[in-house]
Amino acid sequence: MARRKRKGRAVNGVLLLDKAAGITSNRALQEVKHLFRAAKAGHTGSLDPLATGMLPVCLGEATKISAFLLDADKRYRVRCRLGVTTTTGDADGEVVQSRDCSGVTMNQLEQLVPDFSGSISQVPPMYSAVKHQGRRLYALAREGIEVERKPRTVQIYELLLHSLREGLLDLEVSCSKGTYIRTLVEDIGEALGCGAHVVELRRLSVGPFEGDMVTVDELRAALEADEAGDFSSIDRFLKPIDSGISDWPDVHLDPDAAFYMRQGQPIQVPHAPTEGWVRIYDQSRFLGVGEIQDDGRVAPRRMI
Repeated sequence: MARRKRKGRAVNGVLLLDKAAGITSNRALQEVKHLFRAAKAGHTGSLDPLATGMLPVCLGEATKISAFLLDADKRYRVRCRLGVTTTTGDADGEVVQSRDCSGVTMNQLEQLVPDFSGSISQVPPMYSAVKHQGRRLYALAREGIEVERKPRTVQIYELLLHSLREGLLDLEVSCSKGTYIRTLVEDIGEALGCGAHVVELRRLSVGPFEGDMVTVDELRAALEADEAGDFSSIDRFLKPIDSGISDWPDVHLDPDAAFYMRQGQPIQVPHAPTEGWVRIYDQSRFLGVGEIQDDGRVAPRRMI
């Protein structure tokens, strides 16, 4: 049976979208895909509807590196309301309990920082995309069903306290993949004895990407002003495919080695790393990513 051809442009690259509040990550992705008329697109880790900030969108061949960005470290700016807990752990949920937080001081918070730094254990919230017996937890939660969740270990690399005013606490968090900021805030609130929830959340960075974001509205405005009509006005916002893994070591192949690599054959590369993942180049052109095998050869894994 003939393979159905994708509709849209064969556009490749990574867009650093500044997601707006109030929409899902999937809706934001679909808007970007539509504006670029892209045949293929995927995002690299959901942001809650309440959250804003960096949502890397991979277009075309860049979707082959999206899994690596999904696993990348991230940084957030978060505003918390002390003294109030909600069903979802953020301002989109219904209030569950209100407690007095007037006695909480910055000194108390500073004493808690070591307890919420380094390796910590988190129980995924019911309002999350984690699956239980094939169903998303948030779907069960909407039906009023709560199930037992296994704790997960995550890394908090840095927890900065910015300010505490009238029950509003501003934090900055640098963390590993899989960290639930809502859960972190709830746990801090319980440690204080007053509870807490997220009222504002902004993702500042994902892996090597920091800043230089563009909004959907800015993309629309650029398209409307595009006199050439060739998408160059928005294609200029795209980062190269390999920019998402720019912190990886690289290997450069001569033409013969590049030929065999494209055929799927592992290659012995002089001075290559002894383990892990690498970026692969034919001279200066990015070919894809590979992994170092036990015998030291570079094996192609996702080729562009």
